[in-house]
Amino acid sequence: MPKRPVKESAAYRIRQNIRDPVIRFIWGKVLISRKLRVSALVVCVAGAFLCSGAALADEIKVMISGGFASAYRELGPEFEETTGDSLVTVWGPAAGTAANAIPVRLARGESADVLIVVGYALDDQINAGKVAPDSKVDFARSPIGIAVREGGPKPDVTTIDALRRTLLSAKSIVYPDDANGVYIRSELFRRLGIEGQVRSKSRMIPAERVARAVASGEAEIGFQQIVELLPVDGVTVAGGLPAEVQRYTVFSGGIATNARNPAGAEALIRFLSSPDAAPAIEGAGLEPLPAKAAN
Repeated sequence: MPKRPVKESAAYRIRQNIRDPVIRFIWGKVLISRKLRVSALVVCVAGAFLCSGAALADEIKVMISGGFASAYRELGPEFEETTGDSLVTVWGPAAGTAANAIPVRLARGESADVLIVVGYALDDQINAGKVAPDSKVDFARSPIGIAVREGGPKPDVTTIDALRRTLLSAKSIVYPDDANGVYIRSELFRRLGIEGQVRSKSRMIPAERVARAVASGEAEIGFQQIVELLPVDGVTVAGGLPAEVQRYTVFSGGIATNARNPAGAEALIRFLSSPDAAPAIEGAGLEPLPAKAAN
């Protein structure tokens, strides 16, 4: 029976380069073939193995927080199918002191190959020496959106003036207890010139409750990252903030300094930042970013 052709995604091409017979790892020895066409990626990946003395591993351990979750859940199986590697995923908050928080896991010596978190949280781990600085890559950015109860009228939020009118006429407004919520309370309302008018009818609540508060009718308008609003039943995304007042949250990936499979980690990061990953990222409510290392 003929063998089914393998789908040549970015992840597959990367993995095939790693498996190129130029460099093979057999019983811990390196065999050099006579093939002379060596891509830059193979040289880099093979160099990482030579320096570490590691054999080609099949597992890639990923520590990830929630914002990139929808895109990762769709893209992860494709990466596994096309490369043959297995992703071992650990979920946890990107910050904080909870036992399952990613900074706490790393501080107590837990190993990881890849971290996927908000960009500023990854920078914190770079500064702490837990992530290799040159490995940081921005995958996507998440805009703030406005949610209303499903089935109700969809307000106009396409311009500054329309957004101002919508908020002034709303009976109640909620926003999350995170950096985006601070921006809405401390800057957005002021820039719209309505800070005094909406103060008494707006409030900050836990981020995970924003969409539920709107769906239940507890609040008429809810501000939240679009990626966090889309999966929630009972709400409709009226749109994102107008460009003049939009604020983005960037999600990034990096290779842990205690990575046991740095080559696999690099392959995953390259795949998630490749054009092949863009449709799934867009479908999750995120905006893909160019595939280049972050400064």
